[in-house]
Amino acid sequence: PPCLVEAWDQGQPTTEVENIFPGPCDPEDLIDGIIFAANYLGSTQLLSDKTPSKNVRMMQAQEAVSRIKMAQKLAKSRKKAPEGESQPMTEVDLFISTQRIKVLNADTQETMMDHPLRTISYIADIGNIVVLMARRRMPRSNSQDNVEASHPSQDGKRQYKMICHVFESEDAQLIAQSIGQAFSVAYQEFLRANGINPEDLSQKEYSDLLNTQDMYNDDLIHFSKSENCKDVYIEKQKGEILGVVIVESGWGSILPTVIIANMMHGGPAEKSGKLNIGDQIMSINGTSLVGLPLSTCQSIIKGLKNQARVKLNIVRCPPVTTVLIRRPDLRYQLGFSVQNGIICSLMRGGIAERGGVRVGHRIIEINGQSVVATPHEKIVHILSNAVGEIHMKTMPAAMYRLLTAQEQPVYI
Repeated sequence: PPCLVEAWDQGQPTTEVENIFPGPCDPEDLIDGIIFAANYLGSTQLLSDKTPSKNVRMMQAQEAVSRIKMAQKLAKSRKKAPEGESQPMTEVDLFISTQRIKVLNADTQETMMDHPLRTISYIADIGNIVVLMARRRMPRSNSQDNVEASHPSQDGKRQYKMICHVFESEDAQLIAQSIGQAFSVAYQEFLRANGINPEDLSQKEYSDLLNTQDMYNDDLIHFSKSENCKDVYIEKQKGEILGVVIVESGWGSILPTVIIANMMHGGPAEKSGKLNIGDQIMSINGTSLVGLPLSTCQSIIKGLKNQARVKLNIVRCPPVTTVLIRRPDLRYQLGFSVQNGIICSLMRGGIAERGGVRVGHRIIEINGQSVVATPHEKIVHILSNAVGEIHMKTMPAAMYRLLTAQEQPVYI
């Protein structure tokens, strides 16, 4: 299955909550979001195979806890803790919804972490400890030695770096079960929103189909190639804006970040000749933009106005995203919904997500046929009746509006 959620009691698996719809929370509360109080103890990284067994996951969770506790002991004795594992304990609010898991500083309410729900690969409770694990999909720095893509293990299998966050809470088991329930509620709500009876297709049938499909247009491979990822330096006058318009890459991206959607004629960005529309910005002056809200990214760029030289780490990407959905027959739902040509929801782990579909993108073409001027009802009809390989071209809706002069660019 695309996501595995388990709970442990004293180190032994006791409750599998992966496909349970009933749970400790009211489903409507999970849609709006619920909050648990917890202490954030720290995080660590582990190497992991792509699909480890449940026993291996359990050992990984326990190893993460051991590392964090050791780091705390070293910190207390004023010895140097391992890099990245020496965070002091922080009181936090753990926000859980069918969309995301956020960690907020309990005092300041500042966001410390914000993970879309689909990016969580494992959650476990061990006594009063909660371990939340997610696969790393981005470079930590610009060094090629630190690319968090894949690493060959001794048996030749690809390995991935997992980031493991460790929390302490009296409600540890409730937290683990609530996150498991959130996955189920999100799946059920998506089906109902599209007029689908969840009982029409068993979860096992859908999982069996997914297990036969590889990720198409896998961003991880594209982003891990050194020739696609580069540092760019932009020279400008102090007080001058960079001269770009940025938009979100879209929910469903392997690396959620911002895309250059437009450049001001004669502005520093355009004059440099080093940037293209479609380029994704990973970081600016060493500050990562991955996972940050659009407004925050815009504020960071605006804050560079008085600098004469700006360093951007970018990944070369075409402005149009190519999508390939493999649908054996009409019994299998596509796993996304459309409104006026724009993708407005996406089922976590479904065949559409595997095919490269992203929320907030405008569909430009379906199976070689332009749908730019096609009415909503006809687009729905085409998609509803499409089987086999469904090829689509999409781009961020905000970029589409700019390129077609439906909106005037606001440069920053």
